[in-house]
Amino acid sequence: MKFRILGAVVAAATGLTLTSSGGAVAVGNEALTRDLDAILADGGLKGADVGITVRDANTGEVVYTRSGGRRSQVGSNLKVLTTTSALDLLGPDFRWKTELQSSGAQNGSTLNGDLVLRGTGDPTMSAARYKALADSLKAKGVTSVSGALVLDDTAFDSQPYGLGWAWDDEPYAYSAVTSALTLSPDAKFSAGTVVVTASPGASPGAPAQVSVFPPNDQLQIVNTATTGDDGVSIERDHGTNVVRVSGSTTSDASALVTVTDPTAVVGSVFRNALEQNGIQVQGGVRKGKAPQGAAVLASDQSMTLGQVMNPLLKNSNNMITEALVKTAGGSFTNGVNQLSRKWAGLGVDANWVEIFDGSGMSRMDEIAPDDLASIFVKARTKPWFGVWQSSLPVAGRDGTLVNRMKGTKAEGNVVAKTGSMSGVSALTGYVTTQAGRQLVFSIVQNNLVLWFNPKTIEDQVAVRLANDGGAQVMSTPTPKTQAVPQQRKAPAQKPTKVPAKERFDVECSWVNAC
Repeated sequence: MKFRILGAVVAAATGLTLTSSGGAVAVGNEALTRDLDAILADGGLKGADVGITVRDANTGEVVYTRSGGRRSQVGSNLKVLTTTSALDLLGPDFRWKTELQSSGAQNGSTLNGDLVLRGTGDPTMSAARYKALADSLKAKGVTSVSGALVLDDTAFDSQPYGLGWAWDDEPYAYSAVTSALTLSPDAKFSAGTVVVTASPGASPGAPAQVSVFPPNDQLQIVNTATTGDDGVSIERDHGTNVVRVSGSTTSDASALVTVTDPTAVVGSVFRNALEQNGIQVQGGVRKGKAPQGAAVLASDQSMTLGQVMNPLLKNSNNMITEALVKTAGGSFTNGVNQLSRKWAGLGVDANWVEIFDGSGMSRMDEIAPDDLASIFVKARTKPWFGVWQSSLPVAGRDGTLVNRMKGTKAEGNVVAKTGSMSGVSALTGYVTTQAGRQLVFSIVQNNLVLWFNPKTIEDQVAVRLANDGGAQVMSTPTPKTQAVPQQRKAPAQKPTKVPAKERFDVECSWVNAC
């Protein structure tokens, strides 16, 4: 079902009409126009839709545009809108809370009544921090709970995925369930997942050993893997918590695996933590809502939202982003509506975008390069700008841009957000030219053939902008296209398998390639 975004914004006049095709340039930038037009004439873009906007970062003046007002899918570039509006709405000092509550009284070492574990959506919550909550209860002298362990995840609704998400992405860490009670098993805060590790046995051919972190009773492991060097596969069956481990391995091999119900996993992990502290729960585990007026027995706070920006943007973390949406409004729909109240101040007219989630995973999301560029211009006026800008990937240095534009004038200069989906690629960010001019650029590519690497186009545009105003501007050669796994062969090429680090349909951080 389609929902309407609340509010409307009148687009600011730029003094230059944006055209749906061709280039519009400031006076004296004919060379830049010629070079950018040449880059966008690459044969690999035949039949594709490409939009690009380049603006002065200080004035908003349009330097170059080509179909910049055309709405498109932008993949993870949508995180630009979500993070900036969340910083405006929630503030950079916002923290998630996870609490132990009870309406019962403690009598000696027994807590009479239920023990409630209430989450508010903290995507950074870990098994260690859940254990710390259990430790706090032990410190109060509690060794028995007469009632149940109640898991309160009602801060968010029960819709697990965003509208328009692909069903076949469900087993992967970048497409986990968004829950108000969740945990992250790794330093990148991959909320809604666990780590499954296959370890070799004592001798060749011996069964591999499989472990799960954090340990829980929700996953069913089907292990047929052995000790050998053929490679191991760790995959979850669609719609279930059955994880199949097959193949062979001579060293530890780990994979992040999503779970169908993060709340249930948290319940298992937390009950284990209670038992490790000698605390017995007599009434089992169930889901429910904390009673009004329940006392807070122990509390945990996350890092600040400003601090969360770094792992979110550097690693293009989908699950932190979706937690922000539901934190804003309790559901995807209302969360987007609440965030949309801040879009006017970011130069985005809510009447002319279609947004259904926070991460850009939905194929129904549509926003134009003009809008993305406006956000980067307006963000510079915000009190949280320094924290936000420093969290964006830097070309050739870190995040999802760590392997791109190395050895060029863009390295260490371009600060930008990437976006990648099958048939979709985008890059929006800041660049300082050789003449010292600060620019904002946004390039969005849709309807791409899958054998063509769109990142080469984005990099050439960014490098050309970085070189602008220099004594000599060297043209950037177009790299040869490559075939990629499970995709059609490129014209006049044999299909060849390439490493995961060269995949174009996902963010490199999602496949541990950057």
